[in-house]
Amino acid sequence: MLMAVLHLISRSPQESRTLEACLARAGEGDAVLLIENAVYAALKSGDCEAVIAAAAGKIRVYALGPDLVARGVETSEVAETIGIIDYDGFVDLTIDYHPIQSWF
Repeated sequence: MLMAVLHLISRSPQESRTLEACLARAGEGDAVLLIENAVYAALKSGDCEAVIAAAAGKIRVYALGPDLVARGVETSEVAETIGIIDYDGFVDLTIDYHPIQSWF
C-alpha cells in the first residue's frame, strides 16, 4: 500500500477550478482520478492539458472510462499522460492510496 493520497475530482474545468487547486497541492506520488464531469479535463488540447502534463512527473492522473463513455468522449480524445481505468481500476486505487480526498 502506498502512503500517498488519491484525489477525486468530479467537477468539469468549466464548472470549477478544483483540478488546478488539487494539482497545486498534490504531493509526490499522489494520484488524481477524474470522474463524472471532470473527465472533460482529460481531453487533448483542452484547457487543462498543459497543467496536467506539468504535474505528470510527480503524480499520476487517471480518468474513469465509463464516465468518458457516458459523456461521448472517445479514448482517442484523451491526453496521453492520462490513464483510463474501469471500475475495477477505481477500486484498486482506493485500496492502494490512503487517504482519499474528494474535491468539490
